[in-house]
Amino acid sequence: MDLDAFRQMVTKNPKGFLGRYGLGNKLIQEGGNLEEAVEHLTVATQLDPTHVASHLGLGRALVTLGRKDEAKPILQAGIDAARSGRSNGGVDLVPEMQALLRTLG
Repeated sequence: MDLDAFRQMVTKNPKGFLGRYGLGNKLIQEGGNLEEAVEHLTVATQLDPTHVASHLGLGRALVTLGRKDEAKPILQAGIDAARSGRSNGGVDLVPEMQALLRTLG
């Protein structure tokens, strides 16, 4: 799907997890507006706190924007969700989140 398709999903269903995650993730992939990506991924993590990839994407975007203090709890929440067994997968993302956390001090 392209950015416009994800934007339409969000417009039609602002509280839809897939649209929010998809749009935020696509913005990051395409080098789009990171502030907008943060907005959508923040909503995605609120709608589904156990979706590990949302936490990783949000954490990466925050780090890139220099918002490291905001990124730390997001990344830790993603790690916790993966380890809790409540998430549908995402355990494979834990090492990357841990490495990113270490770089933040």
